[in-house]
Amino acid sequence: MRAIRPSHTGGPEVLEVQEVPTPSPSPTGALIRVEAAGVNYIDVYHRTGLYPLPLPLPMGLEGAGTVERLGDGARDLLVGQRVAWASVPGSYATHVVAPADKLVPVPDGVPSDVAAGLLLQGMTAHYLTQTIVPLRAGLVVLLHAAAGGVGLLLVQTAKRAGARVIGTVSTPAKAALAKAAGADYVINYAATDFPAEVKRLTGGRGVDVVYDSVGQATFDGSLESLAPRGHLVLFGQSSGLVPPFDLARLAKGSYFLTRPSLGHYTATRSELLGRARHVFDLVTAGHLHVRIDRAFPLAQAADAHRALTGRATTGKVLLVP
Repeated sequence: MRAIRPSHTGGPEVLEVQEVPTPSPSPTGALIRVEAAGVNYIDVYHRTGLYPLPLPLPMGLEGAGTVERLGDGARDLLVGQRVAWASVPGSYATHVVAPADKLVPVPDGVPSDVAAGLLLQGMTAHYLTQTIVPLRAGLVVLLHAAAGGVGLLLVQTAKRAGARVIGTVSTPAKAALAKAAGADYVINYAATDFPAEVKRLTGGRGVDVVYDSVGQATFDGSLESLAPRGHLVLFGQSSGLVPPFDLARLAKGSYFLTRPSLGHYTATRSELLGRARHVFDLVTAGHLHVRIDRAFPLAQAADAHRALTGRATTGKVLLVP
């Protein structure tokens, strides 16, 4: 098999394809032929060492493909079945082995590239809008990076829940995409002081929830944008880690601050399947659109990372073995 397994952390240049032995599945696992792998910001954190992994780095967590072999004790799967996954290390490869309980059947109406582009970010949008703070009509949310892969899905799920959505983006082209996805207002934070604009749009009140995947560059402004008793949901740090923080600052508005992770919201098989089925159902019903920005060949994984970190993408980035 061909796989990306860097021997050390570093820049995108460490993402070189290697020939490695094709593994066998565990007794309760599966060997999958990968049809598409999702590229996510957490992969960048793994590549740089911000989130340490054992070496050689098993790059990639998300993908979709077809089951080629099953362990004798694997249940609820069939050879030849299409599956998707969101937390299987080593997904930047032609093949990957996975525990059967981490795999989700892909409905017939969902292409494999859409499944690979949907699962991690779609379930993230689901737990952020349905579990962390269950959105409803009357709530106003601020969403950073609204034209990114998670951002476009968050816009759609927040609007479907009835919330009013304010998105931030960095270019007019990205603003158009966020508006097309359903955002009520879009702020170009490269040209506008977004906390001041948020206060203007909300009559000085602020928003009930901020979804912040940017981190260092937006954190202070996110706090300023909150209404009293508002929630700041920090679920990424594409601009860098937030510096040490004085919790007394939350007292200004009795704010809530959380730093969630998808793994804690798909910790059981039933919760994983429930969230996955929900987002797949939305796609097959036409209520959720997955925008795939581009698909790179596996050998161009470095270019995929450069595009992602250079803010040159809108929607999902895939690797296709």
